[in-house]
Amino acid sequence: MRIVTEMPEAVAGAVIGVFTDIDDTLTTEGRLPAAAYAALERLYDAGLFVAPITGRPAGWCDMVARFWPVTGVVGENGAFYFSYDAETRKMRRAFFAGDAERAANRKRLDAVGRRILAEVPGAAISADQLYREADLAIDFCEDVEPLPREAVRRIKAIFEAEGAVAKVSSIHVNGWFGDYDKLSMTRRFAAEVLGLDLDAEKDRIVFCGDSPNDAPMFGFFPNACGVANVRDFAGEMEAEPAYVALARGGEGFVEIAERILSTQGEW
Repeated sequence: MRIVTEMPEAVAGAVIGVFTDIDDTLTTEGRLPAAAYAALERLYDAGLFVAPITGRPAGWCDMVARFWPVTGVVGENGAFYFSYDAETRKMRRAFFAGDAERAANRKRLDAVGRRILAEVPGAAISADQLYREADLAIDFCEDVEPLPREAVRRIKAIFEAEGAVAKVSSIHVNGWFGDYDKLSMTRRFAAEVLGLDLDAEKDRIVFCGDSPNDAPMFGFFPNACGVANVRDFAGEMEAEPAYVALARGGEGFVEIAERILSTQGEW
């Protein structure tokens, strides 16, 4: 991983959009700094598309798509995308699975959740679970005392033993039934909302992230960037970002945005 200031001017100047994780990428210690939100707004106002790609729930994503300076949002690790059209005052919602399939999956996930709570002391259902449409989030450090990494691995293993997909973020282990992830829904969002072939344009798009559940995005985008806390997971990710900020969390995102914005219009 190279320091983000080493991103070549030709690369930074050619960027047409930014995808970004939220937790511990835009946020710092669980809060969204004004500087990080301002960086989002500056990118958007510069004419770049901006879209959070997050594990957070549908309830949160509706607000993000409606009120933040973004083109849309991919939520619950790829279960859906939302994009709000301010002119028509309509929210566009696209899900990987239909209503009936999500309802059936919810019953299966509820059973998995009961098993995890019984077998992993200290784990808890995430506080934002009520607002989720498609997955189950197990909290291992957001609103509970931080669990050891062995316990986090155990949570992930239980999901997988029950036939679910499981991904570890900086705060939750998210599990779901369905053949999707952040990248697959981002590809669909790019085609249907942005009118872009993601495979053809990936060199001109920056993804920003911080943790193992971002690995599919790090591996796909040649110019992906990590905030400094991505180094906490060194050796635990299937792919790492090409560039890394010096600062952690939201302050690191500001570094990345400033590198991109400093070159816009020059190439």
